[in-house]
Amino acid sequence: MADLSPLFTPFRLKGLDLPNRFVMPAMQRGMCEDGRPSAALAAYYRRRAEGGVKLIVGESAAVDHPTATRQPSSAHITAATRDAWAHCVDEVGKAGGHMLIQLWHEGAVRKDDGLSISPSGMVQPGRPNGRPATAEELGELVEAYARSALVAQEAGAAGVEVHAAHGYLLDQFLWAGINRREDGYGGEDIRNRARLPAEIVAAIRAACGPDFVISLRFSQWKEVDYSARIAATPEELEIFTGMMKAAGVDVLHASTRRFWEPEWPGDARNLAGWTKASSGLPVITVGSVGLDTDVMTTFIEGKDARPRVAEAIDDLEARIAAGEFDLVAVGRALIGDPDFVRKIEAGDHGAIRHFARSDLGALEWDTDIIHAAHA
Repeated sequence: MADLSPLFTPFRLKGLDLPNRFVMPAMQRGMCEDGRPSAALAAYYRRRAEGGVKLIVGESAAVDHPTATRQPSSAHITAATRDAWAHCVDEVGKAGGHMLIQLWHEGAVRKDDGLSISPSGMVQPGRPNGRPATAEELGELVEAYARSALVAQEAGAAGVEVHAAHGYLLDQFLWAGINRREDGYGGEDIRNRARLPAEIVAAIRAACGPDFVISLRFSQWKEVDYSARIAATPEELEIFTGMMKAAGVDVLHASTRRFWEPEWPGDARNLAGWTKASSGLPVITVGSVGLDTDVMTTFIEGKDARPRVAEAIDDLEARIAAGEFDLVAVGRALIGDPDFVRKIEAGDHGAIRHFARSDLGALEWDTDIIHAAHA
């Protein structure tokens, strides 16, 4: 056991026994019809589980609210899609894996068609889009997230992941730059900005019971603004993570563009490391694992990523051994090679089929707003 890589030591996440520390994060792969994940998507998930990833987060799925998304190829998590999700969960289970379903709402990133809502009717500072959500709609959103979580539970999922990252709806509430509400759900105090995500988590916990896994994915950066921050200081981060823990979150998924970059000067810890220290919860790190270029640079600027596997594995092993974080999410590397984890375990880095920009052809990306923001 002394020679076993920390990445291949077992980990228990609530009731889930994981044989290693790898997670496949949610993305938008475009394999859905009328909001239903296709048989091809279920097979895609199963193949990654067969390749060694035993915790699969399945797709950014629009919650059961009419404002959630207008993207025709996006997944939805509603009563109408329950059976299709159950097939995905079953396929992952046959490969010895566990599945979470990600609960998602576009908010102001949605192209304004009369249904785009957000905290204050802005997609980024000085850039209006849509309108502010009413107090009544905030209540509806809490109910919608809980309703969709129940659908995930009925489909057999081990849990859900609440998407509060990358500039989508719940992240818009967390971001002081665009959340200017004065009704206790916005403003300068992060306690008010985090109130809606906390109420949503608490509602999911109440609806789904104590054994259901709840992950929450968050980020500082936004797809429309890489320099944005929800927590300007470690103290603000501690307030935020404490609120999520009190609401019922089991694991925090701290999204960065490059996992090896420190979050604050004078300390080598990344955002996940600070998150674990501030919350005491299990934490997932993510951000360009195995590659030298983040996904948004690949997508917006059209730059191919170069492999950075050996450096990444050495760094991750050291950080997990030090207790900085617990789990590692791998996105594009698993798009490129479904056996990425097995090959890492075997030490056969040369056999890895590395991700190429052309692989994004199978993925569905967001809206005209993101492209325009980076034009």
